Amino acid sequence: MDLAVAVTTFALVIPAELPDKTFVSCLVLSSRHRPLPVWVGACSALVLQSAVAVVAGGLISLLPKLAVRSLVAALFLGGAVYLLVTTEHAEQERAEQLASGEERSLADRRSSFWRVTAITFGVVALAEFGDITQVLIANLSARYRDHLAVFAGAAAAFALVSVVGVLAGRTVTRWVPLAMVRRLSGLALLGLGIYSVVSLATG
Repeated sequence: MDLAVAVTTFALVIPAELPDKTFVSCLVLSSRHRPLPVWVGACSALVLQSAVAVVAGGLISLLPKLAVRSLVAALFLGGAVYLLVTTEHAEQERAEQLASGEERSLADRRSSFWRVTAITFGVVALAEFGDITQVLIANLSARYRDHLAVFAGAAAAFALVSVVGVLAGRTVTRWVPLAMVRRLSGLALLGLGIYSVVSLATG
């Protein structure tokens, strides 16, 4: 396992995930339930989604080299456009809808540890499926072909982001403009996309 690939994945996933639906969902659910089951549910869902994304990236990497490099460049550029164009308000609204929908299903039941964990798992798995960070992880897995390193970096980043969302989400959103984080993440992906296009053209 290449540590540099794991660190690169970790560094790219965190800013992409912070302004994401998953982060906001954790924040909303933890404001109504005990933090630990919310974190366990969120972390479990995110690790599962990391594995799904890495497998997808592994399948992409089986394509011919030119096709892989072209697809990687396209996905980076597409991710950059998504982060730069989509507003933070739209992401927050979607996350609150997901969380509040599950909240209604808990309204008349005792919120046991495993029930809250299961509800959080469902919310986060739904929010993350096909999300930009999942696309990013698949892309990194296809690019570097070190699936274990990408999975380790992504899982560590998701664990950290879910902790922040559960324990310090409201403090973070008070001091850190998540719209700016989204834009910076978009610019980072744009840079990777341009680099990939240049490498494709000169390779």
